[in-house]
This record gives sequence, C-alpha cells and structure tokens, in this order.
Amino acid sequence: MVKFSMLRILYWVYQVYVFLFRPVTYGVRALLVKEGRVLLVRHTYRSGWHLPGGGIKRGETVETAARREVREETGAEMGKVKFMGIFSNLESYASGHNILFACEDFSVTGRPDGEIAEARFFARNELPADMFPGHRRKIEEYLGGGISSNLGIW
Repeated sequence: MVKFSMLRILYWVYQVYVFLFRPVTYGVRALLVKEGRVLLVRHTYRSGWHLPGGGIKRGETVETAARREVREETGAEMGKVKFMGIFSNLESYASGHNILFACEDFSVTGRPDGEIAEARFFARNELPADMFPGHRRKIEEYLGGGISSNLGIW
C-alpha cells in the first residue's frame, strides 16, 4: 500500500513539473496484438487503460526501451517488432512524442511489475471506455487494417 501511495505522489509531482517547465518528452508505446485482441495495462497511480510503454533511459535505443517497458508492464517478451511511427501529444502542458511499435510475435512469460494494477487483452469492440483518445485511435486504426500515416497527432 505504501508503494501505491508513493507512486501516486510521484506522479502528481511529475504533473507539477510538467506544468512549470513544459518539457519536451519522448517515450515508447507498444501495440501487442494476438488474434485480433490488444494487450492493455492499467497503472496503480493513474486512471484509465493504456498501451504498455514509458520513458526512454539515457543510453537506451527506442527498441530496447520498448522491449524493457513491455517486459516490465506486461511480463511479455517481444519477438519481431514493427516501427509504426512517431506521434505527437501536444495536449496539456508538455510536448510529448510517442514512438509506436507493433508486435504480434510475443509471449507472456512473466508478470507485470508493481506499477501495473492489471494487464488484460481486449477485442476492438470491447475496448474500455476509460482510455486516452490517442491510444484508442491507434488501436482502432491498427486493428482496422493499419495505421494510415507514420507521423501525426497522438
């Protein structure tokens, strides 16, 4: 329970930082799809369902970051990945940029870390209502036949 509260506090502090300094951020996201269903995560410190992903560490390639974040947040090991694009999120106060990968060649061999409350597969017509619009858009595009552009708005 202490870890849960600490993550919420740290996330709030990060939101204050973003408001004050308006940083440019880069992160990775992964569309993990098996049999038409996408794997989503729900964090312990923020609401809604998300594509697994997160920040890129210093000295880490974007692909390595995506593989690490997927492993940490879902317990999955990715095989072949496909670069889908770079998408900008200019809402709020940050200039966030998501580097999106898709993977249909993966296996869930481990468990999510303590940052994740739940990881679950959803079909396109079962996507949860409490998803951020950018995540929903990219999932629906991908499951509907492919992402139309590799640049644009998240």
